[in-house]
Amino acid sequence: MSSSTVSRPGPVVLHHHGAGARAVVFVHGFLDDALIWENLIGALSAEGFEFVSLDLAGCGQRAGADGPFDYERFAADVTEVLDLLGKPCVLVGHSMGGPVAELVAAARPEQCLGVVLVTPIPLAGAGLPGPAVEPFRALAEQGPEANRAVRRQLAPAFPDPELDRICVVDEGVRAEVVRALVTCWNDGHDLPGEPFAGPVLVVRGARDGFVTDELAAAAAARYPQARSAVLGNAGHWPHVEDPGAVAARLDSFLATLQPVPAAGWTQAFADKSAESFAQAFAEGVVLEASVLARPVRGRDAVKKVMGTASGIYESLEFTEQSHEDNRSYLEWRAVAFGGTEFAGVTVLTRDDGGEIVHAAIHHRPLGAALRFSLELRDRLTGEIPSDHFYDRTTP
Repeated sequence: MSSSTVSRPGPVVLHHHGAGARAVVFVHGFLDDALIWENLIGALSAEGFEFVSLDLAGCGQRAGADGPFDYERFAADVTEVLDLLGKPCVLVGHSMGGPVAELVAAARPEQCLGVVLVTPIPLAGAGLPGPAVEPFRALAEQGPEANRAVRRQLAPAFPDPELDRICVVDEGVRAEVVRALVTCWNDGHDLPGEPFAGPVLVVRGARDGFVTDELAAAAAARYPQARSAVLGNAGHWPHVEDPGAVAARLDSFLATLQPVPAAGWTQAFADKSAESFAQAFAEGVVLEASVLARPVRGRDAVKKVMGTASGIYESLEFTEQSHEDNRSYLEWRAVAFGGTEFAGVTVLTRDDGGEIVHAAIHHRPLGAALRFSLELRDRLTGEIPSDHFYDRTTP
């Protein structure tokens, strides 16, 4: 895996590895930072994904951020990241980051491909009594050696170089942030109505002295169909203690996921932007449609047609969608030309990297489709050859 690049879109600090039509977004836990995922990301072999990690407010390179420091704030930050990426995403959350991933996935099911929870704290909170939670609150006033001792106790295999690094990072976290974070993960969040219904993987360390069997069961109870993996050589930080083993589970999980077309296709219709469509297309994409006399080929040409078509619709609603292997089927209804109603089915075929290589769009009724073709031809004069469209003399 290549070295990371850093971007700062607004207050959020992002670390990027690789490139792809889909993304994996990593959300760190209590007092950690974006770089805590580096060894795991370096061990991954999945292709077609961009790997992105971020610093939560108050931690890492955002140690100076203002509050609040709670699940609502963190979920808003991660949702902003999904908006910036504009592609289907898998969310990976560790410990306190697990509930953040859950909240974002429940709020963005159309963009979320799956969720991976690494030694997660229950969304409803750890619920530790005062004496049990006090040592964590006390880290606000104690030095780095206290933090080192806690990490070593909960993760005996935490490697020394990473332990040295993260303890230096922890020195920059303000005392009020430490106390707020403890309140956040101990008190939890009011449970939203429905949990994320897509694929979920739960990874635990058998030597974890914090997320006990009881806490783990409470976290997993929201996802009765979730896969699970218990790593015998890891404690509370499996991705740091045994990154190869976690990478193998995550690679396997990613290999089973089907792309969600809404993030790359239906969102592009909402944006009415040719560039939004281009993000979803392979270089050699082919577009066939009822409104085309012959196919349009190539990313640049197809994005022009789709960007222009999206601007003709006054409204468009995707009503149903399903997936089979690398193919997605979307039913839709639309209105254009001051009230003319359309309906149809779009079939998207993707390559192994998740990019669209073929789109077939079936419009009805015929009269409305022919009028749409004429409008496309007129708007794309000089950009797309006119023989791609019907005209009034076409048999």
